[in-house]
Amino acid sequence: MISIKSFQFNMLPVNTYVVWDETGEAVVIDPGCFFPGEEETLTGFIRDNGLRLRHLLNTHLHFDHVFGNPVIGREFGIAAEANEADQEWITDLPHKIGSFGIRFEGKVSPILPENFLHEGDTVSFGNTAFGIFHIPGHSPGSLVFHEKTSRTLFTGDVLFRCSVGRTDFIDGDSEALADGIRRKLLPLPDDTKVLPGHGPSTTIGYERQNNPYF
Repeated sequence: MISIKSFQFNMLPVNTYVVWDETGEAVVIDPGCFFPGEEETLTGFIRDNGLRLRHLLNTHLHFDHVFGNPVIGREFGIAAEANEADQEWITDLPHKIGSFGIRFEGKVSPILPENFLHEGDTVSFGNTAFGIFHIPGHSPGSLVFHEKTSRTLFTGDVLFRCSVGRTDFIDGDSEALADGIRRKLLPLPDDTKVLPGHGPSTTIGYERQNNPYF
């Protein structure tokens, strides 16, 4: 059985999740910590609870979701894992951030993921396994992590409560996003929990009935 701790980090803000099971093995999803105090909060929680970090997962590589990748790498020796279709957002990170008016000076240089994830792959830790859906549209490489036993989805910026991710970026695709959600997420059981990259949690049943995009 999994346990989940959520944090809200950086100026946007992003939901960062630490997930672990009864073995004490854990993953971090989208470490958005930007300020030193946020970094200390995240790394301190992992250490204070005696968690053994096995994976650093990025639902996608937009800057607000990867700010904390370097500190997790330094402190725990864990490399990021994501889909390679989003690599341009890492290689051009300072420019991308600057276009939003956010100063990046003094931060550690962005680090490319070392392990690429695809639909059909499994991410395992302890007694837990995440399945993976690839749902492009908000970004080309957007991934959703599915823990089937607890019926939990970590959707990044694919699906929000009564909304979906932005598709007005140069590599966005509103039709692909809507199609992926309809085919891969909405058929899941009504009580499947949706833990998004921003904002409050929801369920698949609620979104099927109330999300204006469907």
